[in-house]
Amino acid sequence: MTAIPGVIAAGKRWRVLWEDTGNNADSPIGTTDGVYVAQNDKSQILKVGLNGKVELVATDTYTGGALAMTKDGKLYVGERALDRAIWQVLPTRKLFANKKDGEPLECLGNGVLNDMVADSKGGMYMTMGGVYYANPQGVVMGRFGTVGGNGLILSKDEKTLYVTGRLANAMPPADLKVPAGAPMPNGGLVAFDVQADGSLTNERQFAWAGGDGTAIDNDGRLYSTGNNGTWVISPTGDLLGFIPGPRGLISVAFGGPNKRTLFGVAIRDVQIFAIDTIAQGIQSRQK
Repeated sequence: MTAIPGVIAAGKRWRVLWEDTGNNADSPIGTTDGVYVAQNDKSQILKVGLNGKVELVATDTYTGGALAMTKDGKLYVGERALDRAIWQVLPTRKLFANKKDGEPLECLGNGVLNDMVADSKGGMYMTMGGVYYANPQGVVMGRFGTVGGNGLILSKDEKTLYVTGRLANAMPPADLKVPAGAPMPNGGLVAFDVQADGSLTNERQFAWAGGDGTAIDNDGRLYSTGNNGTWVISPTGDLLGFIPGPRGLISVAFGGPNKRTLFGVAIRDVQIFAIDTIAQGIQSRQK
């Protein structure tokens, strides 16, 4: 690693925590001692410890590939098979949302339930060919904006939602500042303003890098996978640096003691990586 001030020290390296052949994993959620991941192909949820120990958390998730955790520690999975739905899996299993306006979520289009993030009220944002919100009662709202989206994350104050993608016809400025040694980015992040009822307004292009899973640190910096690594983006959308991946990573999350570990997920074959950081994940979300 080349140092990124306040983020990561020079010389740090990714280490492999766990690997599996012929299967996928996605949507990491960091904890003090490891990371949760959903395995779409095997319809199960694992917890991979910092020591490499693997715990089977849930089975029969019907191709559940997206995870979210609420402030009180409830774990949810987004199921991608027929009868798409969001289910609570911990501490008990129960249906959270599977319809919009009385119709199955399949009626929203062909998009896969890519990713989810929970807010502090118990609601859930998700991308599924567009951006939607399920309020704490499981009522689905949206589509918001025009971006299709994939990875998404809330700001620390939950006033802004960031979604990977570029708006139609959006082009980076000719003088885009790319950190030395970083590739030319080909993705982006779109931002929305979060309203009191969870709805989203003011869709706008926020940054010119980012492609899939996205995390945020306690100082508001964003970490979004793309270009076979992870982009580090300032709270104002500037590109601060690039953390090369040992392989192409699809998603990242902060966890570990004091949330100073960045977890990365690569698929087909699956590998879960970790790297030590100076930056710290949002403490209020530490579980």
